[in-house]
Amino acid sequence: MTTAINRPTRTHYCGDLRLAHEGDRVTLYGWIDRRRDHGGVIFLDLRDRTGIVQLVSDPAKTPATSGLAGDARSEYVVRVTGTVHLRPEDSLNPRLATGQIEVYAEELEILNRVAKQLPFAVSQNDLDGEKAIAKEELRLRYRYLDLRGDRMSRNLRLRHEVVKAMRRFLEDEAGFMEVETPILTRSTPEGARDFLVPSRINPGEWYALPQSPQLFKQLLMVSGVDRYYQIARCFRDEDLRADRQPEFTQLDMEMSFLSQEAILDLNERLICHIFKTVKDIDLPRPFPRLTYAEAMARFGCDRPDTRFGMELVDVSEVFAVTKFKIFAKTLESGGVIKALPVPEGNDAISNTSIKPGGDLFSLVQQYGAGGLAFVRVRAGGEIDTIGALKDSLTDGLKARLLELTGAEPGTLLLFGAGDEAIVNESLNRLRLHLGLQLDLIPADKLNLLWVTDFPMFEWNEDEQRNEALHHPFTAPNPEDLDDLVQARAQAYDLVWNGVEVGGGSLRIYQREVQEKVFEAIGLSAAEARDKFGFLLEAFEYGTPPHGGIAYGVDRLVMLMAGEDSIRDVIAFPKTQQGRSLLTDAPAGVEDKQLKELCVASTYEPEA
Repeated sequence: MTTAINRPTRTHYCGDLRLAHEGDRVTLYGWIDRRRDHGGVIFLDLRDRTGIVQLVSDPAKTPATSGLAGDARSEYVVRVTGTVHLRPEDSLNPRLATGQIEVYAEELEILNRVAKQLPFAVSQNDLDGEKAIAKEELRLRYRYLDLRGDRMSRNLRLRHEVVKAMRRFLEDEAGFMEVETPILTRSTPEGARDFLVPSRINPGEWYALPQSPQLFKQLLMVSGVDRYYQIARCFRDEDLRADRQPEFTQLDMEMSFLSQEAILDLNERLICHIFKTVKDIDLPRPFPRLTYAEAMARFGCDRPDTRFGMELVDVSEVFAVTKFKIFAKTLESGGVIKALPVPEGNDAISNTSIKPGGDLFSLVQQYGAGGLAFVRVRAGGEIDTIGALKDSLTDGLKARLLELTGAEPGTLLLFGAGDEAIVNESLNRLRLHLGLQLDLIPADKLNLLWVTDFPMFEWNEDEQRNEALHHPFTAPNPEDLDDLVQARAQAYDLVWNGVEVGGGSLRIYQREVQEKVFEAIGLSAAEARDKFGFLLEAFEYGTPPHGGIAYGVDRLVMLMAGEDSIRDVIAFPKTQQGRSLLTDAPAGVEDKQLKELCVASTYEPEA
């Protein structure tokens, strides 16, 4: 057996071999993906991160390797040296990039054997339908095996290519400079809970892990960096879901002396570069735009999926003089009535699913709605419904309803009535549900759009105060400074098929404006100085106008990979309970460590 000192150097990766390498002597390293014995001639599929190539060990042609090839099993780590040959015509494999060639294994060395039974099949070839796909808990427990498999290996390569494309564009084409910002910083109110780190050398004091580099990147603009970016690690202690992790990655950017229009143009070029480089997709520019008000009015959502129609329509005017009590009370109390037109919905959706206890009725109830009313449009524009709603519609109101909604025969009109926020949310969820159920959403369509002009603030009912819709460093529209609470923000989000993938804004860069915003969200002058005094002071030393944006790298790659969870594009993610099944973190620590940090646990396990 060769030793590490004299072992041949790898000449090629498995997935890189092609017809052009015919006759070349190569040395490959990797894992056995599959073994097949054809009457003494052994075929081994060798796998590394680039792909698979077929090895051949034939007693007549490569006698030195036939014994070891017969012993090799799935996931053995091996080194092979041999010559590249064309495959026979009847054994070509068009599914593989290397499917026209094979390597005659003249030397074979088993570097490591599998000593334990695999907890699940790593090779795609070993999967027997859906039943063989391991549960996520098992995949996370043995993540190093999961990452060997084709799907996860492909996702990691995609992530690498996306990040590489980001760096190349920002550095080579847009003049950005990468600057690292601190991981250990101070706790500031930015929305989610901070992860806290006790300081050993400053007893009783704490660092916080950054929820984003927001304050530091603004300070870099004060510093004259001008165009900053960072592939930044961020941390938020919040409830988790499929597109959230306690630690995640952002592409963070900040720019001085650029208007909002210039920032959006630069970012469209960035996104187009990523898609062209990684997916060879040419995106049309400019991206469509919707104001926040338009998005909420038409879709009930500030991140609308515009791949299909079924837009919401405000029909409050139709029922302004209605005798239908539910609608009348809604309008008297300041609510709205909106319709969701469902084309061909008459045939596709039954009364049972709309009535109490039905699936659509139950769905909207989950989002605060009291229920659903409906109208079916029949031939000739006739309207068919039940109960008091039918009796409240005069011929004139029927005509106006059809005019507003554009409903044609066969259309089902579903109505939401009540507080505008609840109506928007419930009908938005209903729209997306029906879009999937009725197969109205084209899976291969790719819609990117900007949503702009967000409100500066939203009301926090629990705390009885305004809070920043994005963050409190977002600049208000200059036209709205006289009424800051009702102001529009100079903010913008990038939405891809109904998923927010990036968001940013022009920033406040004048101390007096920043202090007014802090006051609007309920921070006293003393609290503002305590939490953000360093930023306010920096604004007095010649701060340039600036703005920026951050992209969720995990979420962007998830969508590009066609996955449903960001856990499938992160090498070592946490579960929805925030645990690492691989390392069993978080875990307890010794009392000695806590004592050094001047920290004591108040946790008492339940009896």
